[in-house]
Amino acid sequence: MTKEETNDIRGKILAGIELSYNKLLTSRQKEDGELVIEKDGEIVTVKARKLKKTNVYSYWVNPSKLK
Repeated sequence: MTKEETNDIRGKILAGIELSYNKLLTSRQKEDGELVIEKDGEIVTVKARKLKKTNVYSYWVNPSKLK
């Protein structure tokens, strides 16, 4: 596998994780729910409305190609 192919697969995996996170966040925000996360080595509960969606890895791959 070439380095370019490896980077392509890596980008698709990261974009998929980001897409899943954003879907989870959206659903929890609609429910006015909470998410349990790790912050500074401690487990904390955070209101979903206080968190923002991410788009860090979207530039790697077109999300429509993930389907």
